[in-house]
Amino acid sequence: MKLLRYGPPHMEKPGLLDSNGTLRDLSTHVADLTPESLAPKALARLAALDPCQLPAVSGNPRIGVPVKGIGKFIAIGLNYSDHAAESNMPIPAEPVDQRARE
Repeated sequence: MKLLRYGPPHMEKPGLLDSNGTLRDLSTHVADLTPESLAPKALARLAALDPCQLPAVSGNPRIGVPVKGIGKFIAIGLNYSDHAAESNMPIPAEPVDQRARE
């Protein structure tokens, strides 16, 4: 399940991208994607939905900021060549997925 927000700036709606790459509207199940809607219980409710039963979004809407109400988003990794060079490490062939190491 890939969650996202789509639509004009400051008017984004919650959605998900299904396994076929179809954008689906989540707005009847969640008002917006906020830190609260990403809590484990809320995510479990979204994961229980059948994406094929959600309305498909037509056209090619703008993809917005993924989560509303985030003041700071911090990511750590060697996903960029400058960071790899600064660390004297090889440039990764693709973004590092920490879950793959667990």
